Amino acid sequence: MKITDKLQQQHEAQDKATFSFEYFVPKTTQGVQNLYDRMDRMYEASMPEFIDITWNAGGGRFSQLSTELVSTAQSVLGLETCMHLTCTNMPVSEIEEALEDAYNSGCQNILALRGDPPLNAPNGWQPVEGGFNYAKDLIKYIKDKYGDHFDIGVAGYPEGHPEEKDRSKDLVYLKEKIDAGGSFIITQMFYDVDNFIKWCHDVRAIGIDVPIIPGIMPITTYAAFLRRAQWGKVVIPQKFLDALEPVKDDDQLVRDLGSELVVEMCQQILDSGYVKHLHLYTMNLEKAPLIILEKLGLLPAEGETNGSPLAALPWRKSLNPKRKNEEVRPIFWKRRPYSYVARTSQWAVDEFPNGRFGDSSSPAFGDLDLCGSSLIRQSGKKSLELWSTPTSIQEVSQLVINYLTGTLKCLPWSDTALDAEIDPILEHLLELNRRLIITINSQPQINGIRSNDKIHGWGPKDGYVYQKQYLEFLLPKEKVNKLEEKLAGNEMLTYFAVDNQDNLSSNHPDGSKANAVTWGIFPGREVLQPTIVEKVSFLAWKEEFFRILEEWKWNFQENNEQDSANFIQHIIDNYMLVNIVDNDYISSEDQIFNVLSTL
Repeated sequence: MKITDKLQQQHEAQDKATFSFEYFVPKTTQGVQNLYDRMDRMYEASMPEFIDITWNAGGGRFSQLSTELVSTAQSVLGLETCMHLTCTNMPVSEIEEALEDAYNSGCQNILALRGDPPLNAPNGWQPVEGGFNYAKDLIKYIKDKYGDHFDIGVAGYPEGHPEEKDRSKDLVYLKEKIDAGGSFIITQMFYDVDNFIKWCHDVRAIGIDVPIIPGIMPITTYAAFLRRAQWGKVVIPQKFLDALEPVKDDDQLVRDLGSELVVEMCQQILDSGYVKHLHLYTMNLEKAPLIILEKLGLLPAEGETNGSPLAALPWRKSLNPKRKNEEVRPIFWKRRPYSYVARTSQWAVDEFPNGRFGDSSSPAFGDLDLCGSSLIRQSGKKSLELWSTPTSIQEVSQLVINYLTGTLKCLPWSDTALDAEIDPILEHLLELNRRLIITINSQPQINGIRSNDKIHGWGPKDGYVYQKQYLEFLLPKEKVNKLEEKLAGNEMLTYFAVDNQDNLSSNHPDGSKANAVTWGIFPGREVLQPTIVEKVSFLAWKEEFFRILEEWKWNFQENNEQDSANFIQHIIDNYMLVNIVDNDYISSEDQIFNVLSTL
């Protein structure tokens, strides 16, 4: 969705200021992986209207990372995204490629910039051969090629562009960019609020009426504060220096006092009447931006989701146009949404009907890559810090217990942290892991809770939601026969069990059909069934799960932890991945846990 349309809708619906975040492209693959997690957490905590991704003008793989981040944020994380695009080091062919990638990912927002000169450029900024001289030329090109598809933002300089001494000319150049097709302005960072308000008056006075979005730079450390201001030739008011200089060696106090100063500045900006939206330069940090928003009272209330009381589905939808109508997702990827969306992102519409998992004959069916990153999102030494070097099933069970109790935020097979949804079955899960039954994924039974419930609710607020109890776990092969005996003749508990050699057993009456394990009933609508269990997707998940274990093992080998590598291989060879669905969702008995307690 276009930023200007989204902001107009939000500001017409509520008298509350809105905000967005900017992220830059990390320098390492691990940094990219960690940024995805941070972007996801920050969205859940604050619900920004959009995020934007800076353009890495280094060329080659570095520039490609910008479009990959935009595509992943838009398609996998489901975040409204704006892509920076600069003229620096960019011939028209590369600009066109970047625009095409943005278009295909569903991105509708571009921040068109001339860009800074490359580092150590001998003659300052120079256009690349076959490129553009000015941002207005880039804007005209985008409009000529894509019409009104993209909302195009432009840069504004409240204190003047560092290369232009005549402030009046700066405003003329800004007007030229808007006349060329720019539809909103994001400003350079600043701290002089009085100067900014005067600049807004001057912008309006020359006939520019598009939204003005101030760029807000949080203050984290004193050195970074001075360095960024100097780099951008930004005026620092004396009151900032008086407050921060005495505590410059205490980073915590600098951040606390700096946040207070920035909050006061933001409130003055909002009170001026020129601005209804703040754009926070996160510098890929999490706490400082959220502190500022909290102090401004802009964070959503508990249960609020971006202007609506509840999410439309129990998982965040992709914004990629090829998947925007997706309403069904296999439960196996509940705690691993990244790889699920990546696996299916290239499927044609007819191979992904009505959001179903799709046809196993698809040529993309086995593709597990996400932006070229490994399945274990915390690799190398980081994984050793997180998960140590287990050499026994007891140590693996303790890792899962730590995850269930919140000490760990992720596991090799779980990208996302747990929430209060599992509280009704938490003690059962802990007990199973103490008994060395390693739980992988789960959900509790729900029999008709109102859809406005803060923990389990989803969809329109005037309905009811239901869930079948579901459990997925690892079990030694020698115990699977006993489990099958326990489930024999049980019409309500259905299961799949598979090992790494594709030996599959099941008691499903028809494993080819999907079994809805989450559904909702709402006035005037058909039954919504957003989460399913079925054979094809379970076997696909099995492939991914055992490959995750393989990568975990390889990581131990690369770090000379052979005992741990041997133990993970033992799990791969001697355990089966099992899931059980309790189809009796009205029963008060915990049938799954009762059966497993006897193994």
